[in-house]
Amino acid sequence: MLTNCDNFRDMGGIKTHDGHVLKEKKIIRSGKLSNLNDDDVVFLEKYGLKHDVDFRSMSERKNEPDRIPASVRYHFAPVFPVDETRSGNDKWESRRNYYVDEQAAFKDMLDAYNDIVLQDCAKKAYREFFDVLLANDKDDESVLFHCSAGKDRTGMGAVYLLTVLGVDETVIRADYLASNKYLRGQQKKEEVRALQKGEIFAKNIFNLGSVSEHYLDCALGTMTREYGSIGEYLEKELKLSANEQEDLRKIYLK
Repeated sequence: MLTNCDNFRDMGGIKTHDGHVLKEKKIIRSGKLSNLNDDDVVFLEKYGLKHDVDFRSMSERKNEPDRIPASVRYHFAPVFPVDETRSGNDKWESRRNYYVDEQAAFKDMLDAYNDIVLQDCAKKAYREFFDVLLANDKDDESVLFHCSAGKDRTGMGAVYLLTVLGVDETVIRADYLASNKYLRGQQKKEEVRALQKGEIFAKNIFNLGSVSEHYLDCALGTMTREYGSIGEYLEKELKLSANEQEDLRKIYLK
């Protein structure tokens, strides 16, 4: 596995409700790839990585560009023009309400998850993600998709894909929440630093740096309210046809 990348995981082995299993070395999710060392880059090349889908904003990409093998095709698919998921916590230290309202960041994250569903740039990014997935139809070649922490923009990409593949909602939810386990070490470091500025600020930083069932429920609720269901959202807003969904199941399931 990678030594300098948070929240890196092959999604292979996840089971669908009808008994199929996601193939290994076909679809990978992770946090940012800017800190990879030479061994990490070699690992990805040997792993069969062919496509890197970057959901981050232009400024995130500029400040921390991906390190990937030369043979990998890079796809820039920003979900937001700027990072609405607040993965770069330093810039929020000047937010006064983060020191007096322990729900401030929680409310910001709910707004971000609403925007993940509703904003045209987000829909465009996830449609491009599916285009890359559909093109990855050769055996032993994989797609990696990521944002900064690999939990929100990446998390929703995984929710969409697993839904199309026919994975049970409880399993999808567990995969989404697993980011808290994979990011626990980083969260503890941020908590120690944040506590120096007070418990309320630390609570807000925790809410920025973790995933919550409330965040996922917010996105799913918005889809249901505005479009009928997540399935209808994928079909109507991401323009994912029934034939394309079947092709995805053929490519990624065994």
